[in-house]
Amino acid sequence: MHRMNAESNEFSTVMEEMGQKARAAAAALAKLPGSERDAALRETAAALRAAAPAILAANAQDMTNFNGSSAFGDRLLLNEVRLEAMAKGLEDVAGLPDPIARTLAEWTRPNGLRIARVAQPIGVLGMIYESRPNVGADASAIAIKSSNAIILRGGSESFHSAQAIRKALATGLKAAGLPEDTVQVPPSTDRRFVAAMLGAVGQIDLIIPRGGKTLVELVQREARVPVLAHAEGLNHTYIHAAADPDMARKVLANAKMRRTGVCGSTETLLIDAAIAPALLPILVQDLATLGCTFKADERAREICPALPAAEAKDFDTEWLDAVLNIAVVDGPDAALAHVTAHGSEHTEAIITQDEQVAETYLARSRASVTMWNTSTQFCDGGEFGFGAEIGIATGHIHARGPVGPEQLTTFRYVVRGNGQVRP
Repeated sequence: MHRMNAESNEFSTVMEEMGQKARAAAAALAKLPGSERDAALRETAAALRAAAPAILAANAQDMTNFNGSSAFGDRLLLNEVRLEAMAKGLEDVAGLPDPIARTLAEWTRPNGLRIARVAQPIGVLGMIYESRPNVGADASAIAIKSSNAIILRGGSESFHSAQAIRKALATGLKAAGLPEDTVQVPPSTDRRFVAAMLGAVGQIDLIIPRGGKTLVELVQREARVPVLAHAEGLNHTYIHAAADPDMARKVLANAKMRRTGVCGSTETLLIDAAIAPALLPILVQDLATLGCTFKADERAREICPALPAAEAKDFDTEWLDAVLNIAVVDGPDAALAHVTAHGSEHTEAIITQDEQVAETYLARSRASVTMWNTSTQFCDGGEFGFGAEIGIATGHIHARGPVGPEQLTTFRYVVRGNGQVRP
Protein backbone atom coordinates (compact mmCIF):
# COMPACT_ATOMS: atom_id res chain seq x y z
CA MET A 1 0.00 0.00 0.00
CA HIS A 2 2.84 2.36 0.89
CA ARG A 3 4.47 1.71 -2.50
CA MET A 4 1.19 2.39 -4.36
CA ASN A 5 0.73 5.68 -2.50
CA ALA A 6 4.29 6.66 -3.26
CA GLU A 7 3.80 5.93 -6.97
CA SER A 8 0.51 7.87 -7.02
CA ASN A 9 2.25 10.81 -5.35
CA GLU A 10 4.94 10.60 -8.01
CA PHE A 11 2.36 11.05 -10.77
CA SER A 12 0.72 13.89 -8.84
CA THR A 13 4.13 15.56 -8.58
CA VAL A 14 4.71 15.23 -12.33
CA MET A 15 1.22 16.64 -12.95
CA GLU A 16 1.88 19.56 -10.63
CA GLU A 17 5.12 20.38 -12.46
CA MET A 18 3.39 20.20 -15.85
CA GLY A 19 0.52 22.29 -14.51
CA GLN A 20 2.87 25.02 -13.30
CA LYS A 21 4.59 25.12 -16.69
CA ALA A 22 1.21 25.24 -18.43
CA ARG A 23 0.04 28.11 -16.23
CA ALA A 24 3.16 30.09 -17.04
CA ALA A 25 2.68 29.39 -20.75
CA ALA A 26 -0.99 30.42 -20.61
CA ALA A 27 -0.04 33.68 -18.89
CA ALA A 28 2.50 34.39 -21.62
CA LEU A 29 0.00 33.60 -24.36
CA ALA A 30 -2.58 35.93 -22.87
CA LYS A 31 -0.21 38.87 -23.37
CA LEU A 32 0.29 38.19 -27.08
CA PRO A 33 -1.71 39.76 -29.90
CA GLY A 34 -3.60 37.44 -32.19
CA SER A 35 -1.12 38.03 -35.01
CA GLU A 36 1.68 36.41 -33.01
CA ARG A 37 -0.44 33.40 -32.09
CA ASP A 38 -1.40 33.02 -35.76
CA ALA A 39 2.26 33.19 -36.76
CA ALA A 40 2.98 30.43 -34.25
CA LEU A 41 0.26 28.25 -35.77
CA ARG A 42 1.83 28.64 -39.20
CA GLU A 43 5.24 27.77 -37.77
CA THR A 44 3.82 24.63 -36.15
CA ALA A 45 2.22 23.64 -39.46
CA ALA A 46 5.60 23.95 -41.15
CA ALA A 47 7.24 21.98 -38.34
CA LEU A 48 4.68 19.19 -38.73
CA ARG A 49 5.43 18.91 -42.42
CA ALA A 50 9.17 18.91 -41.77
CA ALA A 51 8.78 16.17 -39.16
CA ALA A 52 6.55 14.00 -41.36
CA PRO A 53 9.07 11.11 -41.67
CA ALA A 54 9.57 10.94 -37.89
CA ILE A 55 5.83 11.18 -37.17
CA LEU A 56 4.94 8.48 -39.70
CA ALA A 57 7.69 6.23 -38.31
CA ALA A 58 6.33 6.69 -34.79
CA ASN A 59 2.82 5.94 -36.04
CA ALA A 60 4.08 2.81 -37.78
CA GLN A 61 5.45 1.66 -34.42
CA ASP A 62 2.03 2.24 -32.83
CA MET A 63 0.31 0.37 -35.66
CA THR A 64 2.70 -2.57 -35.24
CA ASN A 65 1.79 -2.80 -31.55
CA PHE A 66 -1.95 -2.43 -32.21
CA ASN A 67 -4.23 -5.49 -32.27
CA GLY A 68 -7.74 -4.01 -32.11
CA SER A 69 -10.60 -3.70 -34.60
CA SER A 70 -10.16 -2.45 -38.16
CA ALA A 71 -12.36 0.60 -37.44
CA PHE A 72 -10.23 1.49 -34.41
CA GLY A 73 -7.11 0.91 -36.44
CA ASP A 74 -8.36 3.34 -39.08
CA ARG A 75 -8.66 6.02 -36.39
CA LEU A 76 -5.09 5.34 -35.25
CA LEU A 77 -3.49 5.27 -38.69
CA LEU A 78 -1.59 8.25 -40.04
CA ASN A 79 -0.46 8.65 -43.63
CA GLU A 80 0.85 11.50 -45.74
CA VAL A 81 -2.65 12.68 -46.64
CA ARG A 82 -3.83 12.76 -43.03
CA LEU A 83 -0.63 14.42 -41.87
CA GLU A 84 -1.04 17.13 -44.49
CA ALA A 85 -4.64 17.59 -43.32
CA MET A 86 -3.32 18.11 -39.77
CA ALA A 87 -0.90 20.79 -40.98
CA LYS A 88 -3.57 22.42 -43.11
CA GLY A 89 -5.88 22.43 -40.08
CA LEU A 90 -3.32 24.46 -38.13
CA GLU A 91 -3.14 26.97 -40.97
CA ASP A 92 -6.92 27.12 -41.26
CA VAL A 93 -7.23 27.88 -37.56
CA ALA A 94 -4.63 30.63 -37.96
CA GLY A 95 -6.87 32.25 -40.57
CA LEU A 96 -9.88 32.49 -38.27
CA PRO A 97 -10.83 35.69 -36.41
CA ASP A 98 -9.17 36.15 -33.03
CA PRO A 99 -11.62 34.69 -30.46
CA ILE A 100 -10.07 36.74 -27.66
CA ALA A 101 -10.38 40.16 -29.33
CA ARG A 102 -14.15 40.20 -28.96
CA THR A 103 -16.60 42.38 -27.09
CA LEU A 104 -19.56 40.08 -26.58
CA ALA A 105 -21.97 42.73 -25.35
CA GLU A 106 -21.91 46.28 -24.03
CA TRP A 107 -24.44 48.64 -22.54
CA THR A 108 -24.74 51.86 -20.52
CA ARG A 109 -26.59 52.06 -17.23
CA PRO A 110 -28.80 55.03 -16.26
CA ASN A 111 -26.05 56.23 -13.91
CA GLY A 112 -23.60 56.45 -16.81
CA LEU A 113 -21.59 53.29 -16.08
CA ARG A 114 -20.48 51.62 -19.29
CA ILE A 115 -20.36 47.83 -18.94
CA ALA A 116 -18.77 45.45 -21.45
CA ARG A 117 -18.63 41.66 -21.53
CA VAL A 118 -15.35 40.65 -23.16
CA ALA A 119 -13.89 37.29 -24.15
CA GLN A 120 -10.94 35.77 -22.31
CA PRO A 121 -9.08 32.46 -22.34
CA ILE A 122 -10.08 29.63 -20.01
CA GLY A 123 -6.46 29.06 -18.97
CA VAL A 124 -5.11 25.48 -18.90
CA LEU A 125 -6.95 22.71 -20.69
CA GLY A 126 -6.50 19.02 -20.03
CA MET A 127 -7.58 16.68 -22.80
CA ILE A 128 -7.94 12.92 -22.43
CA TYR A 129 -8.61 11.16 -25.71
CA GLU A 130 -8.38 7.81 -27.45
CA SER A 131 -6.59 6.53 -30.52
CA ARG A 132 -6.74 9.35 -33.09
CA PRO A 133 -3.33 11.09 -33.14
CA ASN A 134 -4.65 14.00 -35.21
CA VAL A 135 -6.82 15.00 -32.25
CA GLY A 136 -3.69 16.19 -30.46
CA ALA A 137 -2.73 18.52 -33.30
CA ASP A 138 -6.28 19.83 -33.72
CA ALA A 139 -6.67 20.45 -30.00
CA SER A 140 -3.30 22.19 -29.85
CA ALA A 141 -4.26 24.49 -32.72
CA ILE A 142 -7.49 25.51 -31.05
CA ALA A 143 -5.77 26.00 -27.69
CA ILE A 144 -3.07 28.24 -29.16
CA LYS A 145 -5.63 30.26 -31.12
CA SER A 146 -7.69 30.86 -27.98
CA SER A 147 -4.64 31.63 -25.78
CA ASN A 148 -4.98 28.46 -23.71
CA ALA A 149 -2.21 26.05 -22.74
CA ILE A 150 -3.06 22.36 -23.08
CA ILE A 151 -1.96 19.05 -21.57
CA LEU A 152 -2.74 16.13 -23.89
CA ARG A 153 -3.13 12.57 -22.67
CA GLY A 154 -3.82 10.30 -25.64
CA GLY A 155 -4.55 6.60 -25.52
CA SER A 156 -1.66 4.23 -24.87
CA GLU A 157 -2.04 2.81 -28.38
CA SER A 158 -1.07 6.21 -29.88
CA PHE A 159 1.75 7.02 -27.44
CA HIS A 160 4.63 7.19 -29.93
CA SER A 161 2.58 9.18 -32.45
CA ALA A 162 1.53 11.68 -29.78
CA GLN A 163 5.11 12.17 -28.62
CA ALA A 164 6.34 12.79 -32.17
CA ILE A 165 3.54 15.24 -32.93
CA ARG A 166 4.15 17.14 -29.70
CA LYS A 167 7.88 17.37 -30.49
CA ALA A 168 7.08 18.91 -33.87
CA LEU A 169 4.62 21.36 -32.34
CA ALA A 170 7.19 22.39 -29.73
CA THR A 171 9.69 23.06 -32.52
CA GLY A 172 7.20 25.36 -34.24
CA LEU A 173 6.29 27.15 -31.01
CA LYS A 174 9.95 27.76 -30.21
CA ALA A 175 10.60 29.09 -33.71
CA ALA A 176 7.76 31.58 -33.22
CA GLY A 177 8.99 32.66 -29.80
CA LEU A 178 6.13 31.09 -27.85
CA PRO A 179 6.59 28.85 -24.80
CA GLU A 180 7.15 25.21 -25.75
CA ASP A 181 5.15 24.26 -22.67
CA THR A 182 2.02 25.62 -24.32
CA VAL A 183 1.50 22.01 -25.46
CA GLN A 184 2.55 19.15 -23.20
CA VAL A 185 2.20 15.36 -23.29
CA PRO A 186 2.74 13.05 -20.28
CA PRO A 187 5.98 11.05 -20.41
CA SER A 188 4.33 7.64 -19.97
CA THR A 189 1.15 5.68 -20.71
CA ASP A 190 0.45 4.86 -17.06
CA ARG A 191 -3.25 5.35 -16.33
CA ARG A 192 -2.46 6.86 -12.96
CA PHE A 193 -1.58 10.04 -14.80
CA VAL A 194 -5.23 10.26 -15.86
CA ALA A 195 -6.22 10.19 -12.21
CA ALA A 196 -3.66 12.91 -11.50
CA MET A 197 -5.16 15.08 -14.25
CA LEU A 198 -8.70 14.56 -12.99
CA GLY A 199 -7.64 15.71 -9.54
CA ALA A 200 -5.48 18.64 -10.69
CA VAL A 201 -7.54 21.38 -9.08
CA GLY A 202 -5.72 24.70 -9.44
CA GLN A 203 -3.53 23.36 -12.25
CA ILE A 204 -6.07 22.44 -14.94
CA ASP A 205 -9.12 24.65 -15.49
CA LEU A 206 -11.12 22.38 -17.80
CA ILE A 207 -10.95 18.68 -18.62
CA ILE A 208 -12.12 17.57 -22.08
CA PRO A 209 -12.64 13.82 -22.59
CA ARG A 210 -12.88 12.60 -26.16
CA GLY A 211 -13.50 8.93 -26.69
CA GLY A 212 -15.92 6.12 -25.96
CA LYS A 213 -18.69 6.02 -23.41
CA THR A 214 -16.55 4.28 -20.80
CA LEU A 215 -13.89 6.99 -20.91
CA VAL A 216 -16.38 9.86 -20.75
CA GLU A 217 -18.29 8.30 -17.85
CA LEU A 218 -15.03 7.70 -15.95
CA VAL A 219 -13.99 11.33 -16.37
CA GLN A 220 -17.40 12.68 -15.39
CA ARG A 221 -17.49 10.42 -12.33
CA GLU A 222 -13.95 10.97 -11.06
CA ALA A 223 -13.02 14.52 -12.09
CA ARG A 224 -12.63 17.24 -9.48
CA VAL A 225 -12.03 19.68 -12.34
CA PRO A 226 -14.91 21.01 -14.53
CA VAL A 227 -15.61 18.74 -17.53
CA LEU A 228 -16.65 19.60 -21.09
CA ALA A 229 -18.19 16.28 -22.08
CA HIS A 230 -18.04 14.65 -25.50
CA ALA A 231 -20.60 11.84 -25.44
CA GLU A 232 -20.79 8.90 -27.80
CA GLY A 233 -22.31 9.48 -31.22
CA LEU A 234 -25.60 7.57 -31.13
CA ASN A 235 -26.74 9.38 -34.27
CA HIS A 236 -29.88 8.77 -36.32
CA THR A 237 -30.88 9.55 -39.89
CA TYR A 238 -34.66 9.72 -40.21
CA ILE A 239 -36.04 9.29 -43.73
CA HIS A 240 -39.46 10.92 -43.77
CA ALA A 241 -42.34 9.91 -46.04
CA ALA A 242 -41.73 13.00 -48.20
CA ALA A 243 -38.04 12.28 -48.75
CA ASP A 244 -36.57 12.31 -52.23
CA PRO A 245 -35.54 8.64 -52.70
CA ASP A 246 -32.36 9.37 -54.65
CA MET A 247 -31.27 11.96 -52.09
CA ALA A 248 -32.04 9.55 -49.26
CA ARG A 249 -29.90 6.84 -50.85
CA LYS A 250 -26.95 9.16 -51.42
CA VAL A 251 -27.07 10.85 -48.02
CA LEU A 252 -27.54 7.67 -45.99
CA ALA A 253 -24.67 5.89 -47.75
CA ASN A 254 -22.38 8.79 -46.89
CA ALA A 255 -23.69 9.20 -43.35
CA LYS A 256 -23.02 5.55 -42.55
CA MET A 257 -20.16 4.41 -44.74
CA ARG A 258 -17.91 7.40 -45.56
CA ARG A 259 -15.93 6.69 -42.38
CA THR A 260 -17.60 4.32 -39.98
CA GLY A 261 -15.19 5.00 -37.11
CA VAL A 262 -15.96 8.70 -36.62
CA CYS A 263 -18.38 9.95 -33.98
CA GLY A 264 -20.52 11.73 -36.59
CA SER A 265 -21.43 8.56 -38.44
CA THR A 266 -25.06 7.45 -38.45
CA GLU A 267 -25.64 4.40 -36.26
CA THR A 268 -29.40 4.02 -36.74
CA LEU A 269 -31.68 4.44 -39.75
CA LEU A 270 -35.23 5.46 -38.92
CA ILE A 271 -37.50 5.09 -41.93
CA ASP A 272 -41.12 6.14 -42.25
CA ALA A 273 -43.57 3.24 -42.47
CA ALA A 274 -45.31 4.92 -45.42
CA ILE A 275 -42.27 4.51 -47.69
CA ALA A 276 -40.40 1.66 -46.05
CA PRO A 277 -41.86 -1.19 -48.20
CA ALA A 278 -40.62 0.45 -51.40
CA LEU A 279 -37.43 2.18 -50.25
CA LEU A 280 -35.94 0.05 -47.48
CA PRO A 281 -34.92 -2.90 -49.71
CA ILE A 282 -33.07 -0.48 -51.99
CA LEU A 283 -31.28 1.19 -49.08
CA VAL A 284 -30.26 -2.18 -47.67
CA GLN A 285 -28.91 -3.29 -51.03
CA ASP A 286 -26.97 -0.02 -51.46
CA LEU A 287 -25.30 -0.35 -48.08
CA ALA A 288 -24.70 -4.10 -48.31
CA THR A 289 -22.81 -3.48 -51.54
CA LEU A 290 -20.57 -1.11 -49.58
CA GLY A 291 -19.91 -3.77 -46.93
CA CYS A 292 -22.46 -2.79 -44.31
CA THR A 293 -24.23 -5.27 -42.04
CA PHE A 294 -27.49 -4.70 -40.19
CA LYS A 295 -29.53 -5.03 -36.98
CA ALA A 296 -33.24 -4.62 -37.77
CA ASP A 297 -36.43 -4.37 -35.73
CA GLU A 298 -39.44 -6.61 -36.41
CA ARG A 299 -41.18 -4.16 -38.75
CA ALA A 300 -38.06 -3.83 -40.89
CA ARG A 301 -37.68 -7.61 -41.01
CA GLU A 302 -41.25 -7.96 -42.22
CA ILE A 303 -40.14 -5.99 -45.28
CA CYS A 304 -36.65 -7.54 -45.58
CA PRO A 305 -36.84 -10.98 -43.91
CA ALA A 306 -33.15 -11.71 -44.44
CA LEU A 307 -32.09 -8.88 -42.12
CA PRO A 308 -30.62 -10.02 -38.77
CA ALA A 309 -32.86 -9.26 -35.80
CA ALA A 310 -31.83 -6.41 -33.51
CA GLU A 311 -31.59 -6.87 -29.77
CA ALA A 312 -32.78 -4.08 -27.51
CA LYS A 313 -29.20 -3.12 -26.61
CA ASP A 314 -28.27 -2.65 -30.28
CA PHE A 315 -30.14 0.64 -30.51
CA ASP A 316 -28.04 1.92 -27.60
CA THR A 317 -24.73 0.84 -29.17
CA GLU A 318 -22.27 3.14 -30.91
CA TRP A 319 -20.86 0.65 -33.39
CA LEU A 320 -18.15 2.82 -34.96
CA ASP A 321 -18.10 0.11 -37.58
CA ALA A 322 -19.96 -0.98 -40.73
CA VAL A 323 -23.08 -1.93 -38.75
CA LEU A 324 -26.42 -0.12 -39.09
CA ASN A 325 -29.45 -0.40 -36.84
CA ILE A 326 -32.80 -0.12 -38.66
CA ALA A 327 -36.21 0.77 -37.21
CA VAL A 328 -39.48 1.52 -38.99
CA VAL A 329 -41.40 4.40 -37.41
CA ASP A 330 -44.81 6.03 -37.86
CA GLY A 331 -43.93 9.62 -38.66
CA PRO A 332 -41.80 12.38 -37.13
CA ASP A 333 -43.25 12.11 -33.61
CA ALA A 334 -42.32 8.43 -33.43
CA ALA A 335 -38.87 9.18 -34.87
CA LEU A 336 -38.22 11.83 -32.21
CA ALA A 337 -39.50 9.49 -29.51
CA HIS A 338 -37.00 6.84 -30.66
CA VAL A 339 -34.21 9.43 -30.70
CA THR A 340 -35.11 10.59 -27.18
CA ALA A 341 -35.07 7.00 -25.92
CA HIS A 342 -31.81 5.95 -27.58
CA GLY A 343 -29.86 9.02 -28.74
CA SER A 344 -26.95 10.82 -27.08
CA GLU A 345 -27.82 14.40 -28.22
CA HIS A 346 -24.82 14.36 -30.57
CA THR A 347 -26.10 14.60 -34.17
CA GLU A 348 -29.50 13.93 -35.75
CA ALA A 349 -30.71 14.24 -39.34
CA ILE A 350 -34.01 14.29 -41.20
CA ILE A 351 -34.35 13.69 -44.94
CA THR A 352 -37.53 15.21 -46.37
CA GLN A 353 -38.80 17.58 -49.05
CA ASP A 354 -41.52 18.86 -46.70
CA GLU A 355 -40.16 22.12 -45.31
CA GLN A 356 -42.74 22.41 -42.55
CA VAL A 357 -42.01 18.91 -41.27
CA ALA A 358 -38.28 19.62 -41.43
CA GLU A 359 -38.49 22.90 -39.52
CA THR A 360 -40.65 21.31 -36.84
CA TYR A 361 -38.18 18.45 -36.50
CA LEU A 362 -35.24 20.87 -36.27
CA ALA A 363 -37.03 22.88 -33.60
CA ARG A 364 -37.98 19.89 -31.47
CA SER A 365 -34.69 17.98 -31.64
CA ARG A 366 -32.55 18.33 -28.50
CA ALA A 367 -29.31 17.23 -30.17
CA SER A 368 -26.30 19.53 -30.16
CA VAL A 369 -26.47 19.41 -33.99
CA THR A 370 -29.56 18.63 -36.10
CA MET A 371 -29.40 18.48 -39.90
CA TRP A 372 -31.86 18.58 -42.77
CA ASN A 373 -31.16 16.81 -46.06
CA THR A 374 -27.48 16.22 -45.43
CA SER A 375 -25.08 13.70 -43.94
CA THR A 376 -24.47 13.47 -40.20
CA GLN A 377 -20.76 13.23 -41.02
CA PHE A 378 -20.77 17.00 -41.56
CA CYS A 379 -20.78 17.33 -37.76
CA ASP A 380 -17.15 18.40 -37.70
CA GLY A 381 -15.34 21.56 -36.68
CA GLY A 382 -13.56 21.84 -40.01
CA GLU A 383 -16.82 21.50 -41.93
CA PHE A 384 -18.39 24.17 -39.69
CA GLY A 385 -15.63 26.59 -40.58
CA PHE A 386 -13.82 26.31 -37.23
CA GLY A 387 -10.60 25.11 -38.88
CA ALA A 388 -10.54 22.10 -36.56
CA GLU A 389 -12.31 20.91 -33.44
CA ILE A 390 -11.43 19.71 -29.99
CA GLY A 391 -14.53 17.50 -29.87
CA ILE A 392 -18.32 17.53 -30.08
CA ALA A 393 -19.82 18.81 -26.83
CA THR A 394 -23.15 17.22 -25.92
CA GLY A 395 -23.71 18.69 -22.47
CA HIS A 396 -26.15 21.51 -21.74
CA ILE A 397 -23.68 24.00 -20.21
CA HIS A 398 -21.07 26.21 -21.89
CA ALA A 399 -20.43 24.79 -25.39
CA ARG A 400 -22.49 22.46 -27.60
CA GLY A 401 -21.64 20.81 -30.92
CA PRO A 402 -18.20 21.16 -32.54
CA VAL A 403 -15.84 22.92 -30.13
CA GLY A 404 -13.61 25.42 -31.87
CA PRO A 405 -11.57 28.42 -30.67
CA GLU A 406 -14.58 30.56 -29.68
CA GLN A 407 -16.00 27.73 -27.58
CA LEU A 408 -12.77 27.54 -25.56
CA THR A 409 -13.12 31.05 -24.21
CA THR A 410 -15.04 32.38 -21.26
CA PHE A 411 -15.73 36.02 -20.46
CA ARG A 412 -15.22 38.77 -17.94
CA TYR A 413 -16.76 42.20 -17.39
CA VAL A 414 -15.12 45.59 -17.81
CA VAL A 415 -16.87 48.54 -16.17
CA ARG A 416 -15.96 52.15 -17.04
CA GLY A 417 -17.15 55.08 -14.98
CA ASN A 418 -16.45 58.74 -14.36
CA GLY A 419 -16.63 59.01 -10.60
CA GLN A 420 -19.93 57.25 -9.82
CA VAL A 421 -20.48 56.01 -6.26
CA ARG A 422 -23.22 53.64 -5.16
CA PRO A 423 -25.94 55.23 -3.01
